[in-house]
Amino acid sequence: MNNTSTGTQKQFLGFGLGLRTDHYHDVLTQLPEVDWFEICSENFMVGGGKPRYYLDAIKSHYPIVMHGVSLSIGSTDPLDIDYLKQLRTLMNHVQPAWISDHLCWTSFNGVNSHDLLPLPYTDEAIDHVVNRVRQVQDFLGRQILLENLSSYLSYTDSVYEEWSFLNTIAEQADCLILLDINNIYVSARNHGFDPLDYLDGINPDRVCQFHLAGHTDNGSCIIDTHDHAICPDVWSLYAQALQKFGLISTLIERDDNIPPLPELIQELKLAKGIAAETLPELDRETINC
Repeated sequence: MNNTSTGTQKQFLGFGLGLRTDHYHDVLTQLPEVDWFEICSENFMVGGGKPRYYLDAIKSHYPIVMHGVSLSIGSTDPLDIDYLKQLRTLMNHVQPAWISDHLCWTSFNGVNSHDLLPLPYTDEAIDHVVNRVRQVQDFLGRQILLENLSSYLSYTDSVYEEWSFLNTIAEQADCLILLDINNIYVSARNHGFDPLDYLDGINPDRVCQFHLAGHTDNGSCIIDTHDHAICPDVWSLYAQALQKFGLISTLIERDDNIPPLPELIQELKLAKGIAAETLPELDRETINC
């Protein structure tokens, strides 16, 4: 793939929110102080209807990023060409700043589990995913971003740490990384590793976006539920990620117990404030433009 002509632009979009049905009307009528929105790609793979109406109206005011959950890049099933065609059609319509999905598998024998399942961290899995990412990028004509998962189990066959696995795939496939800060925290708690080791193991040149979200803490295990406000420990890890990676487009996800839009905007302002306090003066000027 010739990334000089088709590579994704690593640009700073600012501080964004996941676009959710609950907020369609308010976003369109109020035009809130949000720098950009991220859509779930699969929600808009339709020819028309209410979702596309609102998307078309909102994208005339805000930059849009596409984020998928069904690419199943790690599956042993063949790549779903019909899905990729729909994704490319939506991409051509939306003209997103970039497109992302998860480093996982979701399908087996043609059945979509509708869950984001982790991979074994092995050389075989690296070769398999790298080959599939290259095929997807060639099909779409641009780089994609892969997001790290929150995980609740590990494979005995794994020979790499998760961060080495993700970083190696990004380097070999020449794709970019969507670094989910909450997912790092969740997996670190569940598996007993230091989240700072994760940050240290990722090449800053590959990181294009951050995700922030809340989770459910059950004590012995925490679950990435996206139904709570961001906790202090994740905010702290976000500040450390900013120190490591610099000024990165940041997005807050909320998928359940969705509050009124002003509440999420206040949380977004907190992210912006942490970035302004953490980053060097030149980056602060960019944030405050």
